Amino acid sequence: MDPILFIVFLPLLAALVAGLGNRALGNVPAKLVTTAGLFAACALSWPIFLGFVGGHSEAQVVPVLQWVHSGALRFDWALRVDTLTAVMLVVVTTVSALVHLYSWGYMDEDPDQPRFFAYLSLFTFAMLMLVTADNLVQMFFGWEGVGLASYLLIGFWFKKPSASAAAIKAFVVNRVGDLGFMLGIFGTFLVFNTVSIPEILVRAPGMAGSTIHFLGMQWDTMTILCILLFIGAMGKSAQLGLHTWLPDAMEGPTPVSALIHAATMVTAGVFMVCRLSPMFATSPTAMAVVTVVGALTLLFAATIGTTQWDIKRVIAYSTCSQLGYMFVAAGVGAPGAAMFHLFTHAFFKALLFLGAGSVIHAMHHEQDMRFYGGLRKHIPLTYWAMMAGTLAITGVGIVDVFGFAGFYSKDSILEAAYASASESGRMGFWLGIFAALLTSFYSWRLVFLTFFGTPRWTGSEHVQHAVHDDHHGHGHARHDDGTAGYHPHESPLSMLIPLGVLSLGAVIAGYLFSHSFVSEGTGHFWKGSVAFGEHLIHEMHAVPDWVKWAPFAVMLTGFAIAWYGYIKNPGFPAKVASQLGGLYTFVYNKWYFDELYDRIFVRPAFWLGDKFWKWGDIGLIDRFGPNGAAWTVAQGSRIAQRFQSGYLYSYALVMLLGLTAAISWVMVHK
Repeated sequence: MDPILFIVFLPLLAALVAGLGNRALGNVPAKLVTTAGLFAACALSWPIFLGFVGGHSEAQVVPVLQWVHSGALRFDWALRVDTLTAVMLVVVTTVSALVHLYSWGYMDEDPDQPRFFAYLSLFTFAMLMLVTADNLVQMFFGWEGVGLASYLLIGFWFKKPSASAAAIKAFVVNRVGDLGFMLGIFGTFLVFNTVSIPEILVRAPGMAGSTIHFLGMQWDTMTILCILLFIGAMGKSAQLGLHTWLPDAMEGPTPVSALIHAATMVTAGVFMVCRLSPMFATSPTAMAVVTVVGALTLLFAATIGTTQWDIKRVIAYSTCSQLGYMFVAAGVGAPGAAMFHLFTHAFFKALLFLGAGSVIHAMHHEQDMRFYGGLRKHIPLTYWAMMAGTLAITGVGIVDVFGFAGFYSKDSILEAAYASASESGRMGFWLGIFAALLTSFYSWRLVFLTFFGTPRWTGSEHVQHAVHDDHHGHGHARHDDGTAGYHPHESPLSMLIPLGVLSLGAVIAGYLFSHSFVSEGTGHFWKGSVAFGEHLIHEMHAVPDWVKWAPFAVMLTGFAIAWYGYIKNPGFPAKVASQLGGLYTFVYNKWYFDELYDRIFVRPAFWLGDKFWKWGDIGLIDRFGPNGAAWTVAQGSRIAQRFQSGYLYSYALVMLLGLTAAISWVMVHK
């Protein structure tokens, strides 16, 4: 049996066993089954990936079963394995396996562990279905599967109102993007008369310049199809406008955040755009839209990350920003660079989230960084893991010598954006450079606030903050002397092992695999799985030296600002925030997107629903439907009751009247 079948279906089987067995199965067996299934899938995925890296493997399609044969719409359930799939297989299975192991320690006290691990495995299965899809309908099946699983995981603590609200928000916002994705799939089938991805990509160049009638106007066919598909990617990958669900997804357990942000749901949009890159390459307008949206997103999210206090929200907005980089790469015609950053990002972003989870675990679920400080002496292993992730995301490295993972992948995106020589590409480059400075600042700000300085989790200072910021409180016990009733402690081994493995990836993944993703002459690696631009790769490596050194310079600048503000002169950030005034408030409140959407969409929707309920449901349907029918029956029964007197003469009178009426009817119609 082909290994790909085991890779895809082992997580599903594990999810069914743990989910159906639930508490009857027990915590440990459920965790063993799901974790073993993921590690087995991971072990099978790496040889496939390394085979493509070495140039020894060829793309293949493994049939599973016949699915739909209805007129012109014919497609089967088949698993496609090529370079793009191989990259996603190792990303998804590696991060998911480590998240499963990490959850042994993090969720140890939760009473619903079998359900949690079943959801994790189900999430992984849905993502694997998406990345192995051979047709758009199968991709949509996985697409909706990760949406369902994210709803279940974000709202896992369903008794917590904020978690339930966040799950609903993620589900609803993604439905908006999914509408565009569905319309794109419908339009693609209408144009190409097939949903087979290989056939569509082969025929796509021939549709360049054609037009289609849509919304009463003539549009460029490939432009309208690609933009509709990209709207779906904007929802899943939390791009500007459809990003509001991503920060609230932090209400789920921290392992969920790591899985969603690093390897599964948010990368689905990037994968889809790269998979369909030959389609997007036929429309310069669609490519420009992808680039501009990605550039605006990376800047927008990076600005917000500089002001947040919740450790998980800082990393969440970092994810949003890094996804913007990936779309910039895809938009300028460098899907290889986009996938390279997706690959390295999976390691260091999972590391940062799981490291943050270790900090939260040590601090008894306190997430506000203002209540941290000086933790490097208490949780040294977590500290060094977070340092590795920070060095990777900020792009620390020396050109042509060595760098951490993000140094290679993010710099390749900036070089591609500059080398594209397009207006949108140059916009992506300059905004990307500025966002790299902000990334360095908020990443080191997180490190300094958490691990350096005077401890702020003990003594009267914590109590004072808790009084003024009681909305951040988590109900921690405190001693009579005013000190916090806990002491930081290092995480258990089940949480530290994943941190160690991911740290290794954050350090060397970029160095080991850059030659496969973005070096000249790497066309053999992609082998037609993406629209690989050999010319752009050459131009990337020929950019001026200042372009190559600019990310390093802004990284140092961001580090220096963070060091000065949070180590050298801790009062400096507050002074800057007060001087910025309204601008700081605007950014701190996340550009007021939630408030804007609340006024434009949420409140009108509730008002309309209230009116439909009162006027339509109660006033019309209930009044003339069930309530009206009940009233009619009640009135009829009262009238009929009068004839049921029990007296013989009453019944004789009724019989006489009935007989008279019958005879009269016969005489009239004789």
